[in-house]
Amino acid sequence: MKKVQEIAIAEYDYPLPDERIAKYPLAQRDTSKLLLYKSGEVSEDTFSSLPTHIPQGSLMVFNNTKVIQARLRFRKETGATIEVFCLEPEQPADYQLIFQQQGECVWQCLVGNSNRWKSGTLSQLVRIGSDDVTLTVERVSSGAVNSVRFTWNGGYSFAELLEAAGELPIPPYLNRNTEEGDKKTYQTVYSKVKGSVAAPTAGLHFTPAVLEALATAGVDCEEVTLHVGAGTFKPVKSELIAEHEMHEEYIEVRLALLKKLIAAGGNAVAVGTTSVRTLESLYFLGEAVSDNPAISPEELHVGQWTPYNRPHTLTTVEALQALAAYLTANGIDTLHAHTQIMIAPGYTFRIVKAIVTNFHQPKSTLLLLVSAFLKGDWRKIYDYALAHGFRFLSYGDSSLLIP
Repeated sequence: MKKVQEIAIAEYDYPLPDERIAKYPLAQRDTSKLLLYKSGEVSEDTFSSLPTHIPQGSLMVFNNTKVIQARLRFRKETGATIEVFCLEPEQPADYQLIFQQQGECVWQCLVGNSNRWKSGTLSQLVRIGSDDVTLTVERVSSGAVNSVRFTWNGGYSFAELLEAAGELPIPPYLNRNTEEGDKKTYQTVYSKVKGSVAAPTAGLHFTPAVLEALATAGVDCEEVTLHVGAGTFKPVKSELIAEHEMHEEYIEVRLALLKKLIAAGGNAVAVGTTSVRTLESLYFLGEAVSDNPAISPEELHVGQWTPYNRPHTLTTVEALQALAAYLTANGIDTLHAHTQIMIAPGYTFRIVKAIVTNFHQPKSTLLLLVSAFLKGDWRKIYDYALAHGFRFLSYGDSSLLIP
């Protein structure tokens, strides 16, 4: 069997006509189509019926991240427009703290039309309530990702500033500008923790009625946080995935959820690939603290190839117990860590037993994840979806995968 790094991304391509990409969501979220893959058999239903397909007593895990209005536009005196896209906090490096900052903060950003902004500062007037606030940006360092310092007056928080001046960054493959309606439809109904620059789109189908039906059906619904980065939907450009660098993502997992996972034998149903990456990363974080109980919380990180670079002898429950014991010993109620995990064919799933997920771009790491979960059987569901009128990508339909 070939090594994971030797996988050719060309094997994960399929024809996706532009008209099959959902440019807008349905008026009612839970009326979307639901493809069902159970033990190799494919059928379909409506998303509102999802609770009838989840085994009673399951632990279902959602990503409660909230998309921020991360895109800001500045106009130079020459008339050129410079786009500053906030990716990840730098000073302070904590998401919660940076949104509370007043007066100044630094973000890692992408800069559009970068060659027109060689040096100096750019400013714009931002209207917040009855106040005019001057927002100024300065490039501290440049490269593929830039450090950008934001300064502003008026005693407002950075969260308030983004709310007033920023634009919600819908995916580029929608080929349209952000509209007012996207501010609501491109958020899950359970979004809480600000930080993502893209929505965990499997969650867009859920409504309060579906969540209530899950609870009534005896499904325990829990939450994690993974702030989705701009790289999530980036197609793999290299021929072999060994040459593709995964983006690093920030995750939060409560000790209470770890205890529930241990009680559930380490088994969970994941809503979306972001929840999959968070949950599966827990095994390797547990392995890290088992190897080195003195490791600092700041060092907790899952590398891109961590799942493949050594034998993994701990059981899932042992790894989760080690991680829970580490948090308890250090008086930590919520795990804060980063993951760069690559889940591709050859990966062994340790926690996730079923996935709710949308239909992903050709040649994407998300499609690799689905293929890994289905032991290579991804074409069966994508062929079915293309032949039966399913809508694709962020605002499209979804699937429930139970191998």
